[in-house]
Amino acid sequence: MKAKVYFYNMRAKRRSQNLPSKVAKLFDAAGFEKIIAQNDLVAIKIHFGEKGNTGYINPVFVRQVVEKVKNKGGKPFLTDTNTLYKGSRSNGVDHVVNAIENGFAYAVAGAPVIIADGIVSKDSVEVKIAKKHFDTVKIASGIFYANSMIVMSHFKGHETAGFGGAIKNLAMGCAPAAGKQQQHSTLKPVVGEKCRRCLSCINNCPENAISLVDGSAYIDPEKCIGCGECISMCYFGVIKPQWKSDNREFIERMTEYAYGAFITKKGKIAFMNFVINVTPLCDCAPWSDAPLVPDVGILASLDPVAIDQASYDLVIRQCGHRNSALGDVNKGLEPGEDKFSAVHPETNGLLQLEYAEELGMGTREYELVELN
Repeated sequence: MKAKVYFYNMRAKRRSQNLPSKVAKLFDAAGFEKIIAQNDLVAIKIHFGEKGNTGYINPVFVRQVVEKVKNKGGKPFLTDTNTLYKGSRSNGVDHVVNAIENGFAYAVAGAPVIIADGIVSKDSVEVKIAKKHFDTVKIASGIFYANSMIVMSHFKGHETAGFGGAIKNLAMGCAPAAGKQQQHSTLKPVVGEKCRRCLSCINNCPENAISLVDGSAYIDPEKCIGCGECISMCYFGVIKPQWKSDNREFIERMTEYAYGAFITKKGKIAFMNFVINVTPLCDCAPWSDAPLVPDVGILASLDPVAIDQASYDLVIRQCGHRNSALGDVNKGLEPGEDKFSAVHPETNGLLQLEYAEELGMGTREYELVELN
C-alpha cells in the first residue's frame, strides 16, 4: 500500500500561498493532529545549524508547527542532541546559545529550546531493537520521554550518508554523542595529545577500561566496548572519535538507530521535509555551500521512508546548478541524474531507504499529493 506524501511547491501569487502558510496547511493535510493528545509533551526535532551555517530550516517555518501543536492542546518544545565533534553544539549550554543566535529564540519560534541529551550528552535511555548490528541503541531521554514528536528535516547532501532527511534526523539527531560514535564506526576511541589528566574519562567509563599510563589517559582496547562515553566527558577534546567505517555498514547502523527512535513514538510521530537550499553537506558544517538544485518545496507525511524517497526523487528530477559542487565535478547536472552520488561518489543514500523499509519503518512506494 502506498503512503501519502503531501507536497507544496515554491510558487506563490498571493498572501495565502506564502511559505509559512503552506507549512501550516501541510500540517493539516497530512493529519498531524492525529498524533497529538491534550497536554502531550511534543518534541519538535530540528537541527539548529552549526555556527556559520545558514542552510537550516527558517525558525519562522518552525513557528507555524509550534502554533498548530498549541492549538491542538500540545506542549511543544524544540530539541536536538549534542554533537560528537567539538563545535558550537557539543554541550547543552553552547547548544542553546547557538540555537538562540541562529534565530530559535522563544520570541521567534514560540517554544522553549531543550537539548534532549542534557548538558554533557549523558542523558539517554537504552532501547531494545535486536537487529543486525545493535541489540540496543541509546536514545536521548528528552526525546524518549516526549509523548509525541514532529521531525522537521532540511533535506540535503551528506558526505557519508549520501543525503540526509527524516531517517538521518531520527538516527544521528536522536542519539547522544556515544550513540553517534556507535553509528559512525566500529573502531574504538583513542586518546590524542595533551591529556590534562582530569580523570573525567576514567571516572565515567562504564567498563573501567581507562587508566593513567605515563601521565596520560590510556584506553585498553580489550576492555573498551566503544560506547563513546569518554568522548562526551572529555572537556578538552583530547579523546577523539574514529570515523572510518564501511559505507554500507555505516548506513545500516545509522538506520537501526533511526528505527530505535521511531519505535519509541510509533503512531505518535510525523515528518516534514524542507527541500530548500539543498546543499551538498549537512548543516553540521560551519558554512553553507551553494545549493545543488533550485528550491523544490516542502513535504509532509506520517511515513519517514516515503517522505525521504519522495524528496530524493524530486531533487533528482531537477537540473543541477553549474555554479554548485556539481559544476566542480561536471556530473549530475541533467534531470534524472543522481545529484548526491555525483558529489559524494563513495556513498549510496538509497541504502538507508532500502534498509528502513526492510526494518518496517515505512514504504518506498508513495502517492505524491500536490496541494494548491
